[in-house]
Amino acid sequence: MQRRNVLKSAISAAALVGLLSGARQAHAEKPTTKPAVHGPYIEARDGTPLYWRSWGEGAPVLFVAAWALPSDAWQYQMIRLADEGLRCIAFDRRGHGRSADPGRGYDIDTLADDIASVIAGLDLRDVTLVGHSLGCAEIVRYLTRHGSARIKRVALVAPITPFLTKAADNPDGLDPMAGEAARDAFRHDFAGILDANARPFVMKDTPQATVAWIETMMTGTSLKAVVDCNRALNEADFRKELPAIGLPTLIVQGDADMSAPLALTGRKTAALIPGSTLKVYEGAPHGLIFTHVDRLNGDLLAFAGKRAT
Repeated sequence: MQRRNVLKSAISAAALVGLLSGARQAHAEKPTTKPAVHGPYIEARDGTPLYWRSWGEGAPVLFVAAWALPSDAWQYQMIRLADEGLRCIAFDRRGHGRSADPGRGYDIDTLADDIASVIAGLDLRDVTLVGHSLGCAEIVRYLTRHGSARIKRVALVAPITPFLTKAADNPDGLDPMAGEAARDAFRHDFAGILDANARPFVMKDTPQATVAWIETMMTGTSLKAVVDCNRALNEADFRKELPAIGLPTLIVQGDADMSAPLALTGRKTAALIPGSTLKVYEGAPHGLIFTHVDRLNGDLLAFAGKRAT
């Protein structure tokens, strides 16, 4: 228990954070062979089967989940938006949920290419992309690598962009040693570390059953994916990519986010994306997709062009 307490503050700040800066966004879609779709699985470029689900009909909204969370985490958003006339699609990142664990490909470029496989495999057009935490970074890299031809708008929920690691040109970033400590702890007791750090991710009054559900989803993730994705997140720098996003962009974040502090992430991301809108939820944590469901759903509906009822 003492080990967990010592690591608690470091992991809360570093566990859900940011890989490589890339080229400028191209607006034309990058040519690609249409991925094979076999029932609930889409084949990624390297052959990895990615599990996907689709609820409802209408304009497509594609959800990209946070670090160590599968597509199940988006159910509160998907059920509401589908009921309001949107087609809601989500997929499990490789090594997460029902997708295969190839033991590789957990860098941001490959994860972004997996988004491209889902979009191309389902032939989605005029997509609203919605990301949470790591999902936001993958969306930014998708736009950098594959362009915005198929995308209409972007919503970034509790983003880890633009750059969280402390450096000479990022003095208010997080100590990189905190990320190393977190990953070492995950290798020895991932379930225990999650349990010890669960509360800062949600609200004080969040039911314990909800916390247990979140932990169950996260512990179902491949430990290889957990460690490698965390390393990629902690090394990510998107400062050169964000100014190239030329799409309507909504950024939603809580001012009590302990995993990706608002001043370091949401505010800087909004400042770098031309014309973006930042909505700050007072008192909201990193896991606001679970804790501020009605407010977030209303904002997503309005952003997607649907009037909340």
